[in-house]
Amino acid sequence: MVSVQVKDRLLNQALLTLLHGRRLATLAGLPHGLLVLSGPPGTGKTTLARGLAQQAALALATHGATTYVEINPHAFPSEMLGESQRNITRLMTDTLPEIAARRPHTIVLVDDLESLAVRRSTASFMTNPVDVHRATDALLAGIDSIAAAHPRVLFVTTTNFPDAVDEAFLSRADLVVHLGLPDRATIVSILRLSLEELAALWPGLRPLATDEALHEKLAAECEGWDGRRVRKLVLAALAQRREVACAPELLKADDLVAALSETTP
Repeated sequence: MVSVQVKDRLLNQALLTLLHGRRLATLAGLPHGLLVLSGPPGTGKTTLARGLAQQAALALATHGATTYVEINPHAFPSEMLGESQRNITRLMTDTLPEIAARRPHTIVLVDDLESLAVRRSTASFMTNPVDVHRATDALLAGIDSIAAAHPRVLFVTTTNFPDAVDEAFLSRADLVVHLGLPDRATIVSILRLSLEELAALWPGLRPLATDEALHEKLAAECEGWDGRRVRKLVLAALAQRREVACAPELLKADDLVAALSETTP
């Protein structure tokens, strides 16, 4: 779970860009409208990014509509020399500017950033064609161009491997937030919320949702897990016994404990 402080900081940065990007673009150190969320898989980066877009759109409603776009970076690499570069150039110089012109504010989500902004200083020309390097060049040029011409566009990017992202891209980021693995208190909260969601569907599970001792016991065994895997523990527990799979209200604490060994990473 991401702290309220981190969520507020991200929303503040987003609103600064989307509301005042045009004025700020006159500064020497102009904002690039670029946020980077990094961290291990399962730490909630994409969920946070989508939630940020929704909250920003709500906050900006009185200032005009917001367009939300998701980019799949895996659609751009190509075996044809130069094609990746051309695809990214079209995206950054044609597609996104055309979308940005339709409404006052635009938020663009790019998952798996390391697939698009390859770190050129460590990428091998033996294993990474020249096209990959040129594609990164095209992406950086596009970011600069959109920041100058369309300062009310906000890019929210995520990466599991920040060390694989090009340094020049990271240096353009207005804010980089690293999301770490949850601590024990956070794991307890995730388990409680997951069980509360189940109890909303099957009220007979309310005792499990309020059993703080059980939550603590499970959390102690889940240290080092990412948030997604912690949530999967509850799902795995439901499938431990046939009768529970057919009637989830029969879930017991022992099922959750038994699921620990199955879900261990």
